[in-house]
Amino acid sequence: MQTITLQAIKAQEMTVRLGDQTVTLRIYQRATGLFADIGIDDLWIAQGVACLNGNRLVRYPYLGFSGELFFADTKGSDDPVYDGLGDRFLLFYATADEMSAAA
Repeated sequence: MQTITLQAIKAQEMTVRLGDQTVTLRIYQRATGLFADIGIDDLWIAQGVACLNGNRLVRYPYLGFSGELFFADTKGSDDPVYDGLGDRFLLFYATADEMSAAA
């Protein structure tokens, strides 16, 4: 499992290597919660995904994403908010094998 480094700011975009794929992530705070856009290479596969504690962000294999992304609250069970990113709220990438082992 890999931790993706985030900053405690309202909006950010980064490109990271996850497994054998180049992934672009946009993480942004709205009045209704924290959201993510996820892209592989030059294709956005998911946009406006609500970031909830412990919930998978990609979910559907047909989107072509290898593995899974999810947020975890290290101090409780709250949904993530921008000012706790990188400290209280961590974003993880797990391979398909790691997700199967955890199920």
